[in-house]
Amino acid sequence: MALYGAAAAVLAGVESRQGSIKGLVYGSRFQNVKQLYALVCETQRYAAVLDAVIASAGLLRAEKKLRPHMAKVLVYELLLGRGFRGGGGRWKALLARHQARLKAELARLKVQRGVSRNEDLLEVGSTPGPAPQIPRFVRVNTLKTCSDDAIDYFKRQGFSYQGRASSLEDLRTLKGKHFLLDPLLPELLVFPAHTDLHEHPLYQAGHLILQDKASCLPAMLLAPAPGSHVLDACAAPGNKTSHLAALLKNQGKIFAFDLDAKRLASMATLLARAGVSCCELAEKDFLAVSPSDPRYSQVQYILLDPSCSGSGMLSRQLEEPGAGTPSKERLHALAGFQQRALCHALTFPSLQRLVYSTCSLCQEENEDVVQGALQKSPGTFRLVPVLPSWPHRGLGTFPGAEHCLRASPETTLTGGFFIAVLERVEVSSSVPQTETLGPELTPSSTRKRKKRRRKPAAGASPPPRT
Repeated sequence: MALYGAAAAVLAGVESRQGSIKGLVYGSRFQNVKQLYALVCETQRYAAVLDAVIASAGLLRAEKKLRPHMAKVLVYELLLGRGFRGGGGRWKALLARHQARLKAELARLKVQRGVSRNEDLLEVGSTPGPAPQIPRFVRVNTLKTCSDDAIDYFKRQGFSYQGRASSLEDLRTLKGKHFLLDPLLPELLVFPAHTDLHEHPLYQAGHLILQDKASCLPAMLLAPAPGSHVLDACAAPGNKTSHLAALLKNQGKIFAFDLDAKRLASMATLLARAGVSCCELAEKDFLAVSPSDPRYSQVQYILLDPSCSGSGMLSRQLEEPGAGTPSKERLHALAGFQQRALCHALTFPSLQRLVYSTCSLCQEENEDVVQGALQKSPGTFRLVPVLPSWPHRGLGTFPGAEHCLRASPETTLTGGFFIAVLERVEVSSSVPQTETLGPELTPSSTRKRKKRRRKPAAGASPPPRT
């Protein structure tokens, strides 16, 4: 059955870090993505149990052509899932030869652990708890449409538009077919949790980008002006890159790098669907990119979102039980790379503004990396205080760390995230400030200003509320 082959392929992709379960499922050609996603998640949740049963039963020794990921999917279906009801084909016949032994090994494992239910076999922390419900955030791709048109489209589909949210509580209480405009980002629509828009025609046409609010902040805070040159250091899967292109209005240049060829290929597809034409992709390690290369002589903005533990991703606990607490060894290795990447980025000669971000909750990957990089280039760059009304700030591990932003389901109704904005101390007047940031977001907002206030431009909107 195609379902089992697709599930095995997704599991293999997750193990080799080609992407998340959800990303690989929706990137597959399998028609019933909900069925595939459910099967993969449950198989992954019981992975340790399945590995033990398969090893004890000697399944892979007996069936030498059966690959480990396929074995795991099939044994889950036989012992813990649907049991091949109404299908299974040749796989059902293959597993039938080992059914008695597999069931006996599962029963033996329960006896050894002193449990009676399958769920009790799960290790502590691998059973999904009451995960915080965060809304479905949908960024309108302004390269192809505008917020008003997207809102009108949803209204014609029977959704009820509630206007711009005034508080997090408005987002928290969203239900049914109601949706809002985010109070901070003018192109971000907010739907109730679990709203599935992957099959929506506007998403498939690239008019909508399904992107968590916290993930939208890095490009927004970098705020590159149309016509400028931007470097996206660790770019795949590409949502932030497409956001940068939208802010640039496809005017200027984005140099995007990633070392993973498969992720880069998927990113190229995403950018093409989103109508991005100002981006140059390169399969290259950012650390190998020379700051003295004339091609990057005009790069004034850098977005650095490097590989991290992903400990802030809500889906990671389901996909990789225990991933919320990465080992010290892994954290040390990740932080070492992250700091090298950040220090390298700060050596680009024309750089004026940089955003460093991770989807990690760990201090080692966040505040510690930023502090280390600033200490290695004293007096050259500084942390910019942004979004003063944002409720979740950086950990107070060094002076100025409170200028960093953190995000979490509990405090901001988003995935876990960290963001730091750095700018060169002597900011050139040639770097334009974009209106997208609003008065409280501009780098110059912390300086003493005794000049008379300029009147706002006609039609300008008030500063966003958080």
